[in-house]
Amino acid sequence: MKQSVLSHIYGKQPVADLGARVAAGGFTGVQLALAKAISDIDTRNGRLSPGMGNYIAEQFQRQGVRVAVLGCYINPVHPDREERKQEIARFKEHLRYARDFGCSMVATETGSFDTYQQLDPEHYIDKGWNTLRDTVSELAEEADKWGVHMAIEPVAVHTVHSAELMARLMEEVPSSAIGMLFDPCNMMKPDYVGDQQGFLRQVFELLADRIILIHAKDITMAANGSKQECVAGTGMLDYPYFFELLQQYKPHIDISLEGVVSEQLPEASLYMRQIWQQTEQRLRQG
Repeated sequence: MKQSVLSHIYGKQPVADLGARVAAGGFTGVQLALAKAISDIDTRNGRLSPGMGNYIAEQFQRQGVRVAVLGCYINPVHPDREERKQEIARFKEHLRYARDFGCSMVATETGSFDTYQQLDPEHYIDKGWNTLRDTVSELAEEADKWGVHMAIEPVAVHTVHSAELMARLMEEVPSSAIGMLFDPCNMMKPDYVGDQQGFLRQVFELLADRIILIHAKDITMAANGSKQECVAGTGMLDYPYFFELLQQYKPHIDISLEGVVSEQLPEASLYMRQIWQQTEQRLRQG
């Protein structure tokens, strides 16, 4: 199991200290959000370089940790054109230097579903979608230039909030540089709870060839659809079936643990490893 961790769970700190803490936690990879995780290096727009990427990667490598993905969670449907332009520029900068950090993926979400509702109540869905499509098209072109992936994460209340919409986005922006970051808890809707296995199976059947990264956590869900994150194994996610599908479709994919505080990481990590091993044994036995 290739288990990584969301780096800023450990707090914002010097990169060498961060690498040591990640390694001490038993993780071999990180999802690295530069601005949230590193305190001793200025990573604002325009500061990134091949040298910086190499230096940060080396600090992790000394601890036996690799940068699996860069997190750059912009709002690709920001209603302010200038703000959106700045966020696109930041994401492009991450794409240009991702390889220097030792990875080939930069991850983001897709912005709130209702972003344009007040501005255009009748057409806000189309407005949000068209803005997202234009942004993703521009970013995919940049990713393709540098031979890296844009990892897009669907979320239940965001512009891309279902497997069908993820497939539609990839059809409308036909670039092999686009991949899917699958977080089943973030995609979970009240309608899916009664048939979780059907929901998970549909995602893999429709999109498995484009899934490039996994986020793993757990949640509880109230009747109104509100979610509360919790330690893996104490919530509602059907981890045995989820990991069965992963081993069938994407056996060596990076799995990034999140949704907990640092003190809860050992318990969450151990649970996931145990379920992964049990699933492997069950599949081998037929």
